[in-house]
Amino acid sequence: MQLNCLQENLSHGLGVVQRAVATRTTLPITQHVLMSTDGGRLKMSATNLEIAISTWVGAEIQEEGAITVPARLLTDFVNSLNKQTISITTTSPGKGIELKGDRVDATINGADAAEFPPIPSVEDGIATRVDPKAIREAIHQVVLAAAVEDSRPVLTGVNVELEGTSLTLAAADGFRLAVHKAEVLDAVPEKLSVIVPARTLQEVERLIDGDDPIDIVVTPQRSQILFRLKNVEIVSQLIQGTFPNYSQLVPQEHTTRVIVDLGELQRATRTASIFAKDGSGIIRIQMSPSASGAGTGTVTISSRAEELGDNTGEIEAEVEGEEGKIAFNSRYLSDVLAVLGKDKVAMEMTTSSSPGVIKPVDSDNYIHVVMPMFVQW
Repeated sequence: MQLNCLQENLSHGLGVVQRAVATRTTLPITQHVLMSTDGGRLKMSATNLEIAISTWVGAEIQEEGAITVPARLLTDFVNSLNKQTISITTTSPGKGIELKGDRVDATINGADAAEFPPIPSVEDGIATRVDPKAIREAIHQVVLAAAVEDSRPVLTGVNVELEGTSLTLAAADGFRLAVHKAEVLDAVPEKLSVIVPARTLQEVERLIDGDDPIDIVVTPQRSQILFRLKNVEIVSQLIQGTFPNYSQLVPQEHTTRVIVDLGELQRATRTASIFAKDGSGIIRIQMSPSASGAGTGTVTISSRAEELGDNTGEIEAEVEGEEGKIAFNSRYLSDVLAVLGKDKVAMEMTTSSSPGVIKPVDSDNYIHVVMPMFVQW
C-alpha cells in the first residue's frame, strides 16, 4: 500500500474510529486500526468486537493494499504533526508502515490485515432513514437514563422501536425512565423492537455531522444494527433479551402540575445540589398554588446536610391542582433538566411516594419519569 494523505484528514479519521478501539482486551489486534484502500480513498476501521466504526477519508492512492497498526501510537504521532501531506507506505514484509512528512520520518510496526477481526457488513434487513437532527435529539434525551451497571444487561441499552414511520427510543435504569418519539423518513414494512447498547447510540450522536439522512439497517436475525452516516459506518451487536414494558411505568394522571421557567429551575436545582451532596443527594420540591387559585403559585426547592447546613429557594410557577410535595435524587433531576432545551418545563405528580413526571411544555414527544426518594417532611 502506498498513498499520500493530508495530516488533517488522517487526524480526523483516527478521531472518528478511536472510540471503537479496544482498551482492555485479551485480543491485542483489536487495539489496532485497519487501514485499507477503498474506491480511491483511505478507509480506516476499528472494532472492540461489540461495535465497529469505519470511516473514509480523501487520499492520493498510488498502490492498493491494507495493513493494521497500533491505533494509539499512530494517533499520537499524527496529532503531533503540523498540517502537511504525509506519505504512507507499507514496509517490504507488509508488517508495518513508513510515514514521511516535512522533515519527519517514522516507522510503525503492525500486523497483516488478514489478522484483523472481520468488520461486519450489514446490507440486508429492515431499513429506514431518519433526519440527523431528530435522532440526535432523541439519543441525547434518552441515553442518560440507561443503566451503567451490567447486572441487568437489557437496561444498559436503549429500546429502539420502529412501527410505520414512528421511531420510539426508551431507556430505564430502575430509578428513572426516558421516552422519546420521533418520525423516520421511510416507513418500515413491519414492527421492529431491538435493544441497542447505549454506548453505540452515544457514538452515533457524537459522529452526526451535516444534514444528510442517516440510514438504519437491522439484520434479519435481529443480531446487529448499522448506522450509515456521511463517510462513516457504525455496526453494533444488539443486546438480546426482553426490555421491560415501560408504558406501564408512565403515570396516566396527576393531582398537581406545575409549569416553570427551565433556566430558573436549573439554577435553583444547581444551588440545592451543593447541599444535597452531603445529604444523600436529596432535593425536596414543594408545589404550592396561590391562595386566590388563579393559576399562579410557587415552587420551593430545598436541601439540607445535617452537619453542614441547608438551603431553600423559591421560584414562581403556574400551579394546577392541589399542593404537592416530592423529593428527587439531585443528579437525576439535574440530568433531565440539562437535556430538555425548552424555555418552559412541566412537572407532574400524584403523591410523594409515586413517580414524578418531567417533560417539555410545548411538545409531546418526550417524557421523563423519576422515582421519588422517601424523606421526612
